[in-house]
Amino acid sequence: MDKKNLNPDQKFSYTARLMHWGFVLLFIYALLKQIDELNQLEDVALLRFEVIFAGVFVLLLLIRFVYMKTTQKSSLPDSAPKSQVLAAKVVHSGMYICLALIPLTGLLIGLLFWLGLKDGFLIDLAIGFHELLVSVIYWLIGLHILAAVYHRLKRDGVWSSMVPFLKEENNEK
Repeated sequence: MDKKNLNPDQKFSYTARLMHWGFVLLFIYALLKQIDELNQLEDVALLRFEVIFAGVFVLLLLIRFVYMKTTQKSSLPDSAPKSQVLAAKVVHSGMYICLALIPLTGLLIGLLFWLGLKDGFLIDLAIGFHELLVSVIYWLIGLHILAAVYHRLKRDGVWSSMVPFLKEENNEK
């Protein structure tokens, strides 16, 4: 673990926290700049930008995943129930999977469109899967936020390990 970057009252490094909040902002940007209609991909410059953005997003996600898995550990207290540890792993893994598959399915949609398959079963299937993943990530993010608030109310240090505001006062470590 990258201990030199840790405060006594946090379990994640500054780099991990920067990556977490950086991805929040990057994801919000991705949502704001998303295309509204498939035919917008007729604009080659837009299609190129979408491909580059998706590629960079997946690369940064991979870097974040490797960094987090190799240098950080969960901030859940050792006393956390096994069901809570499992739920955290499922939600985090699900978020990584969705965050990877959303741009990858977007790339597939762009490829199919570029190949001239602008309508039909194949592109409809890719779009449907892409939209399903977006819906799932919303639910996972909601669960993630609810869990963070739960830990804030519980004052067990989990909130303060990642959130840079409303620090907990009497952490029970």
